[in-house]
Amino acid sequence: MARDTLDATPIRSRDELVAWLEEGNKPESAFRIGTEHEKIPFTLGRHEPVSYEGPKGIRAVLEGMKTATGWDPILEGETLIGLVDPHGGGAISLEPGGQFELSGAPLASVHETCSEINTHLSHLREVADPLSLGFLGIGMSPKWSRAETPVMPKGRYRIMANYMPKVGTLGLDMMFRTCTVQVNLDFSSESDMVRKLRASLALQPVATALFANSPFTEGKPNGFLSFRSEIWRHTDADRSGMLAFAFEEGMGFERYVDYALDVPMYFVKRGDAYIDVAGSSFRDLLAGRHPALPGETATLSDWVNHLSTIFPEVRLKRFLEMRGADAGPWAELCALPAFWVGLLYDSVSLQAALDLVKDWTAEQRQNLRDDVPRVALGAEIAGRPLLEVAKEVVALSRAGLVRRRKLDSQGRDETRFLAPLEEVLASGRTPAEVLLDRYAGPWHGSVEPAFKELAY
Repeated sequence: MARDTLDATPIRSRDELVAWLEEGNKPESAFRIGTEHEKIPFTLGRHEPVSYEGPKGIRAVLEGMKTATGWDPILEGETLIGLVDPHGGGAISLEPGGQFELSGAPLASVHETCSEINTHLSHLREVADPLSLGFLGIGMSPKWSRAETPVMPKGRYRIMANYMPKVGTLGLDMMFRTCTVQVNLDFSSESDMVRKLRASLALQPVATALFANSPFTEGKPNGFLSFRSEIWRHTDADRSGMLAFAFEEGMGFERYVDYALDVPMYFVKRGDAYIDVAGSSFRDLLAGRHPALPGETATLSDWVNHLSTIFPEVRLKRFLEMRGADAGPWAELCALPAFWVGLLYDSVSLQAALDLVKDWTAEQRQNLRDDVPRVALGAEIAGRPLLEVAKEVVALSRAGLVRRRKLDSQGRDETRFLAPLEEVLASGRTPAEVLLDRYAGPWHGSVEPAFKELAY
C-alpha cells in the first residue's frame, strides 16, 4: 500500500474529484511502468515471523535499507514505517503483517523495472543476511497462523483491523498473510482509460491463474491454487471485486467517482493522527457534515487516501493498478509488468484483447473470477478452457512487446520476461501446482523447504 498523503487543498464538489482523476491523462510518450511487490520476512534459523522491534526486527531492516539506498525516512510520529527516494523514484513500505513492499519508480521499460527489482533485492540481501533474515516470494504466508503474525505499528492498519471482521470473514488474512505483485500503467484519455480498464478487468483472472502461488496455509495445502485470490472474495464486498459497472454504457471518470463515493471510508488523517471513521460516508465529508469532523470539508489528501482503501481487481487512480496476481519468484516479478504492458501499451494488442472479451457477460466474468482461485487454468469462460484463452492472451502480449521494440543494451526486447508464463502454458501447470507436487514428493509433506527454495 502506498504511503498516505497530506495535502490540505480543500475539495468542495464531486466535479473536483472527477477533475483530479482526469489529470492522470498523459501523452503516450509519457507512459510509464510502476511495479510493486511484497515479500514475507522470516528468520533463517527456524523460519519464524519477524516482529517490528528488536535488534533483528523490521525496523532494523528499514534502518539498514536507509543506509544502503540513501533514501529518506517515512515516519509516523517517531516511528520509522518506510523509506522514499528523494529524487522521485520508488518507496519502501510495510504491509500490516510485516510484508516488505517495494513501490517502484515510474520507468520506461520492463528492462528498467527488472533492473530496479534486482537492485532492491540485492540491497535487501546485504541488509538482511547479517540479521539472519530471509524474504519469501509467495502469495500467502505458508506456515504461521494469524495469531503468530506480528502487527506493524501503523495507524491505518489498526483501524482496518478493527473494521475487517464486520464486513467479511477473511479480511484479516488479506491484511496480515497475503503478498502480491502489481503493475501500475497509464492512460491517455478517458476513453483510453475505459478501454484499458475493461480489457484488464475481464482478463485479470487470467493473470490470477498464471501467477497462482498460494497453495499452503499453516503448513498444509489449503485446497486452492491462489488462496490469496480466494481471500479477496471474502474481504469486503463494498470495496473489492470485478466492477461490473465498468462495462456499462456511460463508464468514465464520473462513474468511478460515484462508485468511490459510495465505498465506506476507513479513516481521515490530520497531521500524524488517524481518525477512525470506518463505515462512514465520504459524501458527508464532502458536504461538510461528517459527524467526526464537524464543520470540516474534505481535503485532496482525504480523497487520495480514500481511493487507496478501495481494492477492486483493477483500481483506478491517476493510473490503473493491476491487482490480481500472487507474489512469486524474481522472474515472475518481471513477468507481470511484461504481461500487462504488452497487452495495454500496444494499440493492436489492446484492441485484440477487447475483441476477445467483448461477448463475455458480467455473470461469466464473475463466475471465472470465482472459479480461478481453486482451479486456476482449469477454469472455463464462455465455453472455452481458460488455458486456451491464456495462451491466446500471452501471445497477444508477446506481439505487443515485439511491436514496442524497447531494447536493452544487448539488443533484446521485452518478450524475454514472458518466459515464466510461457513455461506455465507449455506445461499447463501453475506455480502453485508445482509447489504442491514438491510438497507431496521431495518435501515429504512439509512446507519448510519453501523457505529455502522460494527465498529471494
